[in-house]
Amino acid sequence: MDGNQHRTAVLFDPHPLWLDALESILGSIDVTVVGRTTSPEEVLELVEERQPDILICETGTLNGGLSGSALIRGCRQRLSTLRVIVLWASRNHGDIDAAFDAGALAYALKTAHPDDVAAAVRQAFDHTIFLARTNGDPARSPSPVVGGSEDGNVSLTRREREILALVAEGHSNRQLARMLWVTEQTVKFHLSNIYRKLDVANRTEASRWAHTHGLAGTALTDALPS
Repeated sequence: MDGNQHRTAVLFDPHPLWLDALESILGSIDVTVVGRTTSPEEVLELVEERQPDILICETGTLNGGLSGSALIRGCRQRLSTLRVIVLWASRNHGDIDAAFDAGALAYALKTAHPDDVAAAVRQAFDHTIFLARTNGDPARSPSPVVGGSEDGNVSLTRREREILALVAEGHSNRQLARMLWVTEQTVKFHLSNIYRKLDVANRTEASRWAHTHGLAGTALTDALPS
């Protein structure tokens, strides 16, 4: 994280223990929590009052009939510069897409490793890696995602780009987990996001996309253990 700029966050989760865990993770990357709550209604007030850089929130069943999408939109209406990360247990693609459609910048599973949650927060402040489409791409080209450019470029995080390159080199999920020091579950979640962003159905199609767009052989090996 950029040491020259102080970052702040507001946290929302119905369970206090998760708030404690998140605050600990953010503290390790120099992000100060300026507000935390278990009440969805109070989230809106905290965002408006504290003007944080980032909101990390649960978007499951909320009290008072407020949906997760409505919560995200309401917070971003109060603070247009707000970066939102959803931390939830759902793997349902409909839930994930709904979070992004509402304005979330990232989505992380509650079973994710703390380092991956920290990485998601860092990436929320960093520039995303753009992979532009080339002329002559097949008719079913990757669809734009939140953070992508208006001309239809595909936006992948550093970790997603790294995993895609390694998949194109033929590594299995188990090998990826060992190489990147994460769980297989985390690898599968990143692959799910990659498939959605590239509009492909499986790792074979993703690997073909990587080769077509010159990503194969570009794995960030400096990030791997020796």
